[in-house]
Amino acid sequence: QVRLVESGGGLVQPGGSLRLSCSASGTFFSINTMGWYRQAPGKQRELVAEIAGGGSTNYADSVKGRFTISRDSSKYTVYLQMNSLKPEDTAVYYCEATIKPSAYAVNNYWGQGTQVTVST
Repeated sequence: QVRLVESGGGLVQPGGSLRLSCSASGTFFSINTMGWYRQAPGKQRELVAEIAGGGSTNYADSVKGRFTISRDSSKYTVYLQMNSLKPEDTAVYYCEATIKPSAYAVNNYWGQGTQVTVST
């Protein structure tokens, strides 16, 4: 069974930084795209950033220049470095990955979410 486990959320002041991590565990054939989404209270879940297996990245306009997504394929882990955080970045952040549990299947998996709060 494939699991995604996130860590690194917390409370930070505006202008501060946090680093989120998400690791995949279990038995699988390969991992394709990994990404981060977020959902603020009363809002829809939105894409923050994603990184393909080859390393190409995609960011939401609201985080470009402030957030950096990276991955360590040897550890099945994706990171989100968040700098210059703003109160509007407050949300539950979810890790998502497109994983092939076998050579003949592909599924989307989600982590349990980690709270990021930017406040004085």
